[in-house]
Amino acid sequence: MTDKESGGRPSFISKNFGDVGSRFRGLPKWQRVAGFAAFVVFLYYLPLLGIPGLTWLRTDSIDGGNNWAGVLFTCAIYVLIAIGLNVVIGLAGLLDLGYVGFFAIGAYSVALFGSRQSPVVQALQEKYDLPPEWAVAWAVCIPIALALAMISGVILGWPTLRLRGDYLAIVTLGFGEIIRIVVRNSVSWSGGPAGVAAIPGPQGAPSADNNIFGLIDPKPWYWLALTVVLVVVFLVRRLENSRVGRAWLAVREDEDAAAVMGVNPFKFKLWAFAIGAALGGLSGFLFASRQGFIEPNQFNANLSILFVAMVVVGGSGNMAGAALGAVLLAYLPERFRDFAEYRFLVFGLALVLVMLLRPQGLLPSRRRTRELKDRQEEVAAGV
Repeated sequence: MTDKESGGRPSFISKNFGDVGSRFRGLPKWQRVAGFAAFVVFLYYLPLLGIPGLTWLRTDSIDGGNNWAGVLFTCAIYVLIAIGLNVVIGLAGLLDLGYVGFFAIGAYSVALFGSRQSPVVQALQEKYDLPPEWAVAWAVCIPIALALAMISGVILGWPTLRLRGDYLAIVTLGFGEIIRIVVRNSVSWSGGPAGVAAIPGPQGAPSADNNIFGLIDPKPWYWLALTVVLVVVFLVRRLENSRVGRAWLAVREDEDAAAVMGVNPFKFKLWAFAIGAALGGLSGFLFASRQGFIEPNQFNANLSILFVAMVVVGGSGNMAGAALGAVLLAYLPERFRDFAEYRFLVFGLALVLVMLLRPQGLLPSRRRTRELKDRQEEVAAGV
């Protein structure tokens, strides 16, 4: 893309990313597969690398202030969130400002049904005379979290997806706050402001017997989250290239024209909401399992805005761009924790610069780049 095509804005990043992407797609299939396999191996090996300038992180941990694997786990969780939100925003064109609500539902699913200290488990023990050590197994909590998050997405989307633009954004923002406030005030079943502790992982509740998935070593948690991310990337990519994915793009481009061509906009927008909610619930499930403790203030509106910023900064509509934005917004605050008091100032300035210099995102989809180019040409022609 030339400077003229980009509206006079610097096009260095766009040109270089475009060249790399075009060259990679032009390679023979076996070379592309080998390159992707090497990249995946590198991702799995990352926690074991001591890269100068990357692994120096002033965070609390037992190894002298270097929590490199823990930050990688956070990056993997944010990537999973960005992929799910990209389905809603990037593919279906729906601005969801309450995505943290689905994240919280997934987290509380494993907390309330898997922890022996949760009010729900304790109430079931008393009502049905179950043994004290009874709790729903961690693996069984996975479909529970997915189902609850997906049902919540349908419940939210059914009455609200007839709205468009800012009205939909305001309603979804309210949904995220409703979830947090309800959980905080419902002490009888959610633990209220005190939260829920002893949330289990694959090896059960946190204890000294958890030699692999414990609270001390975050590397196995990162490898687990990375595996989930890779599986989700494969499934979402297949979905994006299917009839459903093409319908999402048609609805995003022009909802009325899509309806005329036989696409039911409401049905496919509801599908996007449900699938995005399920991925948000899955990410919350992994987050709570790793933390071992959650409380309502962890799921505030600021976190939801951060989720949207990841997709917008990385490149709406492009899964690789959304993942890049997630990694940057998860890693950089930890990398420069010494400047924590200036974090929001720097974050705001960075967003302003991205919107001025790269309105399509750091790594946009080719379709999104063409859309912005056409709009700029229309503006230049005075249309």
